[in-house]
Amino acid sequence: MAGLKFPADPVLRLAVIIIAVIMCFGVLKLAGDIFAPMVLGLVTGVILAPITDLLERWRIPAGMASAIVLALGISAVAVVVVLLEPLMWRVIDELPDIKWELRAIIEEFRGVIRGLDAVNEEVGQALGAEANNGEGNGKGPIPDPTATLLLAPLVLAQVLIFAGTLFFFLLTRRGIYVWISTWVGDRRDTIIIKQRFTTAERLVARYFLTISIINAGLGACLGALLVVIGLPGPLIWGVVAAALNFILYLGPIMVIGGLLLAGLIAFEGLMVFAPAAIFLCLNMIESQFVTPAMVGKHISVNPLLIFASLVVWLWMWGPIGGIVAIPVLVIVLVMLDIFDSQGRARKRPPPPEPEPTPAPEASTT
Repeated sequence: MAGLKFPADPVLRLAVIIIAVIMCFGVLKLAGDIFAPMVLGLVTGVILAPITDLLERWRIPAGMASAIVLALGISAVAVVVVLLEPLMWRVIDELPDIKWELRAIIEEFRGVIRGLDAVNEEVGQALGAEANNGEGNGKGPIPDPTATLLLAPLVLAQVLIFAGTLFFFLLTRRGIYVWISTWVGDRRDTIIIKQRFTTAERLVARYFLTISIINAGLGACLGALLVVIGLPGPLIWGVVAAALNFILYLGPIMVIGGLLLAGLIAFEGLMVFAPAAIFLCLNMIESQFVTPAMVGKHISVNPLLIFASLVVWLWMWGPIGGIVAIPVLVIVLVMLDIFDSQGRARKRPPPPEPEPTPAPEASTT
């Protein structure tokens, strides 16, 4: 890299790199309120870059094209929030019924866990003691309004950081690519690094488009099956499942938990578990067959790298980290020249075979 000097000793060089990586992750963790929406904005900009390029090919100025894409993105988020609002208020209204349903289920299985005194005490404290005098102390599962009001400025600031990062990245991303390429490499490497940025942008956009199609199909199937069994709000649940499925592992767990609560509200007996069981079956089909078949054609990533990236980013930033984990991993792998332009792992040429040493000539006397 131009302007940077690394130690000549390979061990010292590796130590410097490890220390730098640890320090970077530490800063990202400590300043997550700032960096999380910024990185999410950058990843979203990479995903939406093809739309901006399409608008610019239609002779729309770059600033206006970026503003249109930003408005479309915010509108999509607003639509999801509007669809989720009735579901959230319904859950809040039904919280007392959910609590008593949970108490009834625990009572049915009390004979099974009778010997586990510690578990019984914890369950009794969590569900029994609060249920008897919950109205009197004014404390319940509903968040404190004061805490909600204090949290609102932070959420608004993160939304503004995300929107500003997304807009200015879409507006100036080509200049950013050129500047990074010039700063990182010499004149000979600039074109190669710019091509890697373009490849990363195309692969991430293609990955997100493929995942979006898969998640939309998952949400549609879930909504149709929930209509069959008669669960209220099947369209909302389909949208929720499609949106949360972008967060690997954690998102499906959240959907299963929500569907269990919905089953407690709407059904009785074994039908309580029917909505969650339906989604679990659909998710298994999607994750084991559909996604590998469709995503594997474009991007081939080691599952261990995916899992490690997901764990690290979830630890740092929670759900936002789960969203950016895979795109960031793909971008890093492309910039390290792991992938070719089609998303396949590059095949390194085998090392050259050593040339055979000629046999010594016999000396004649």
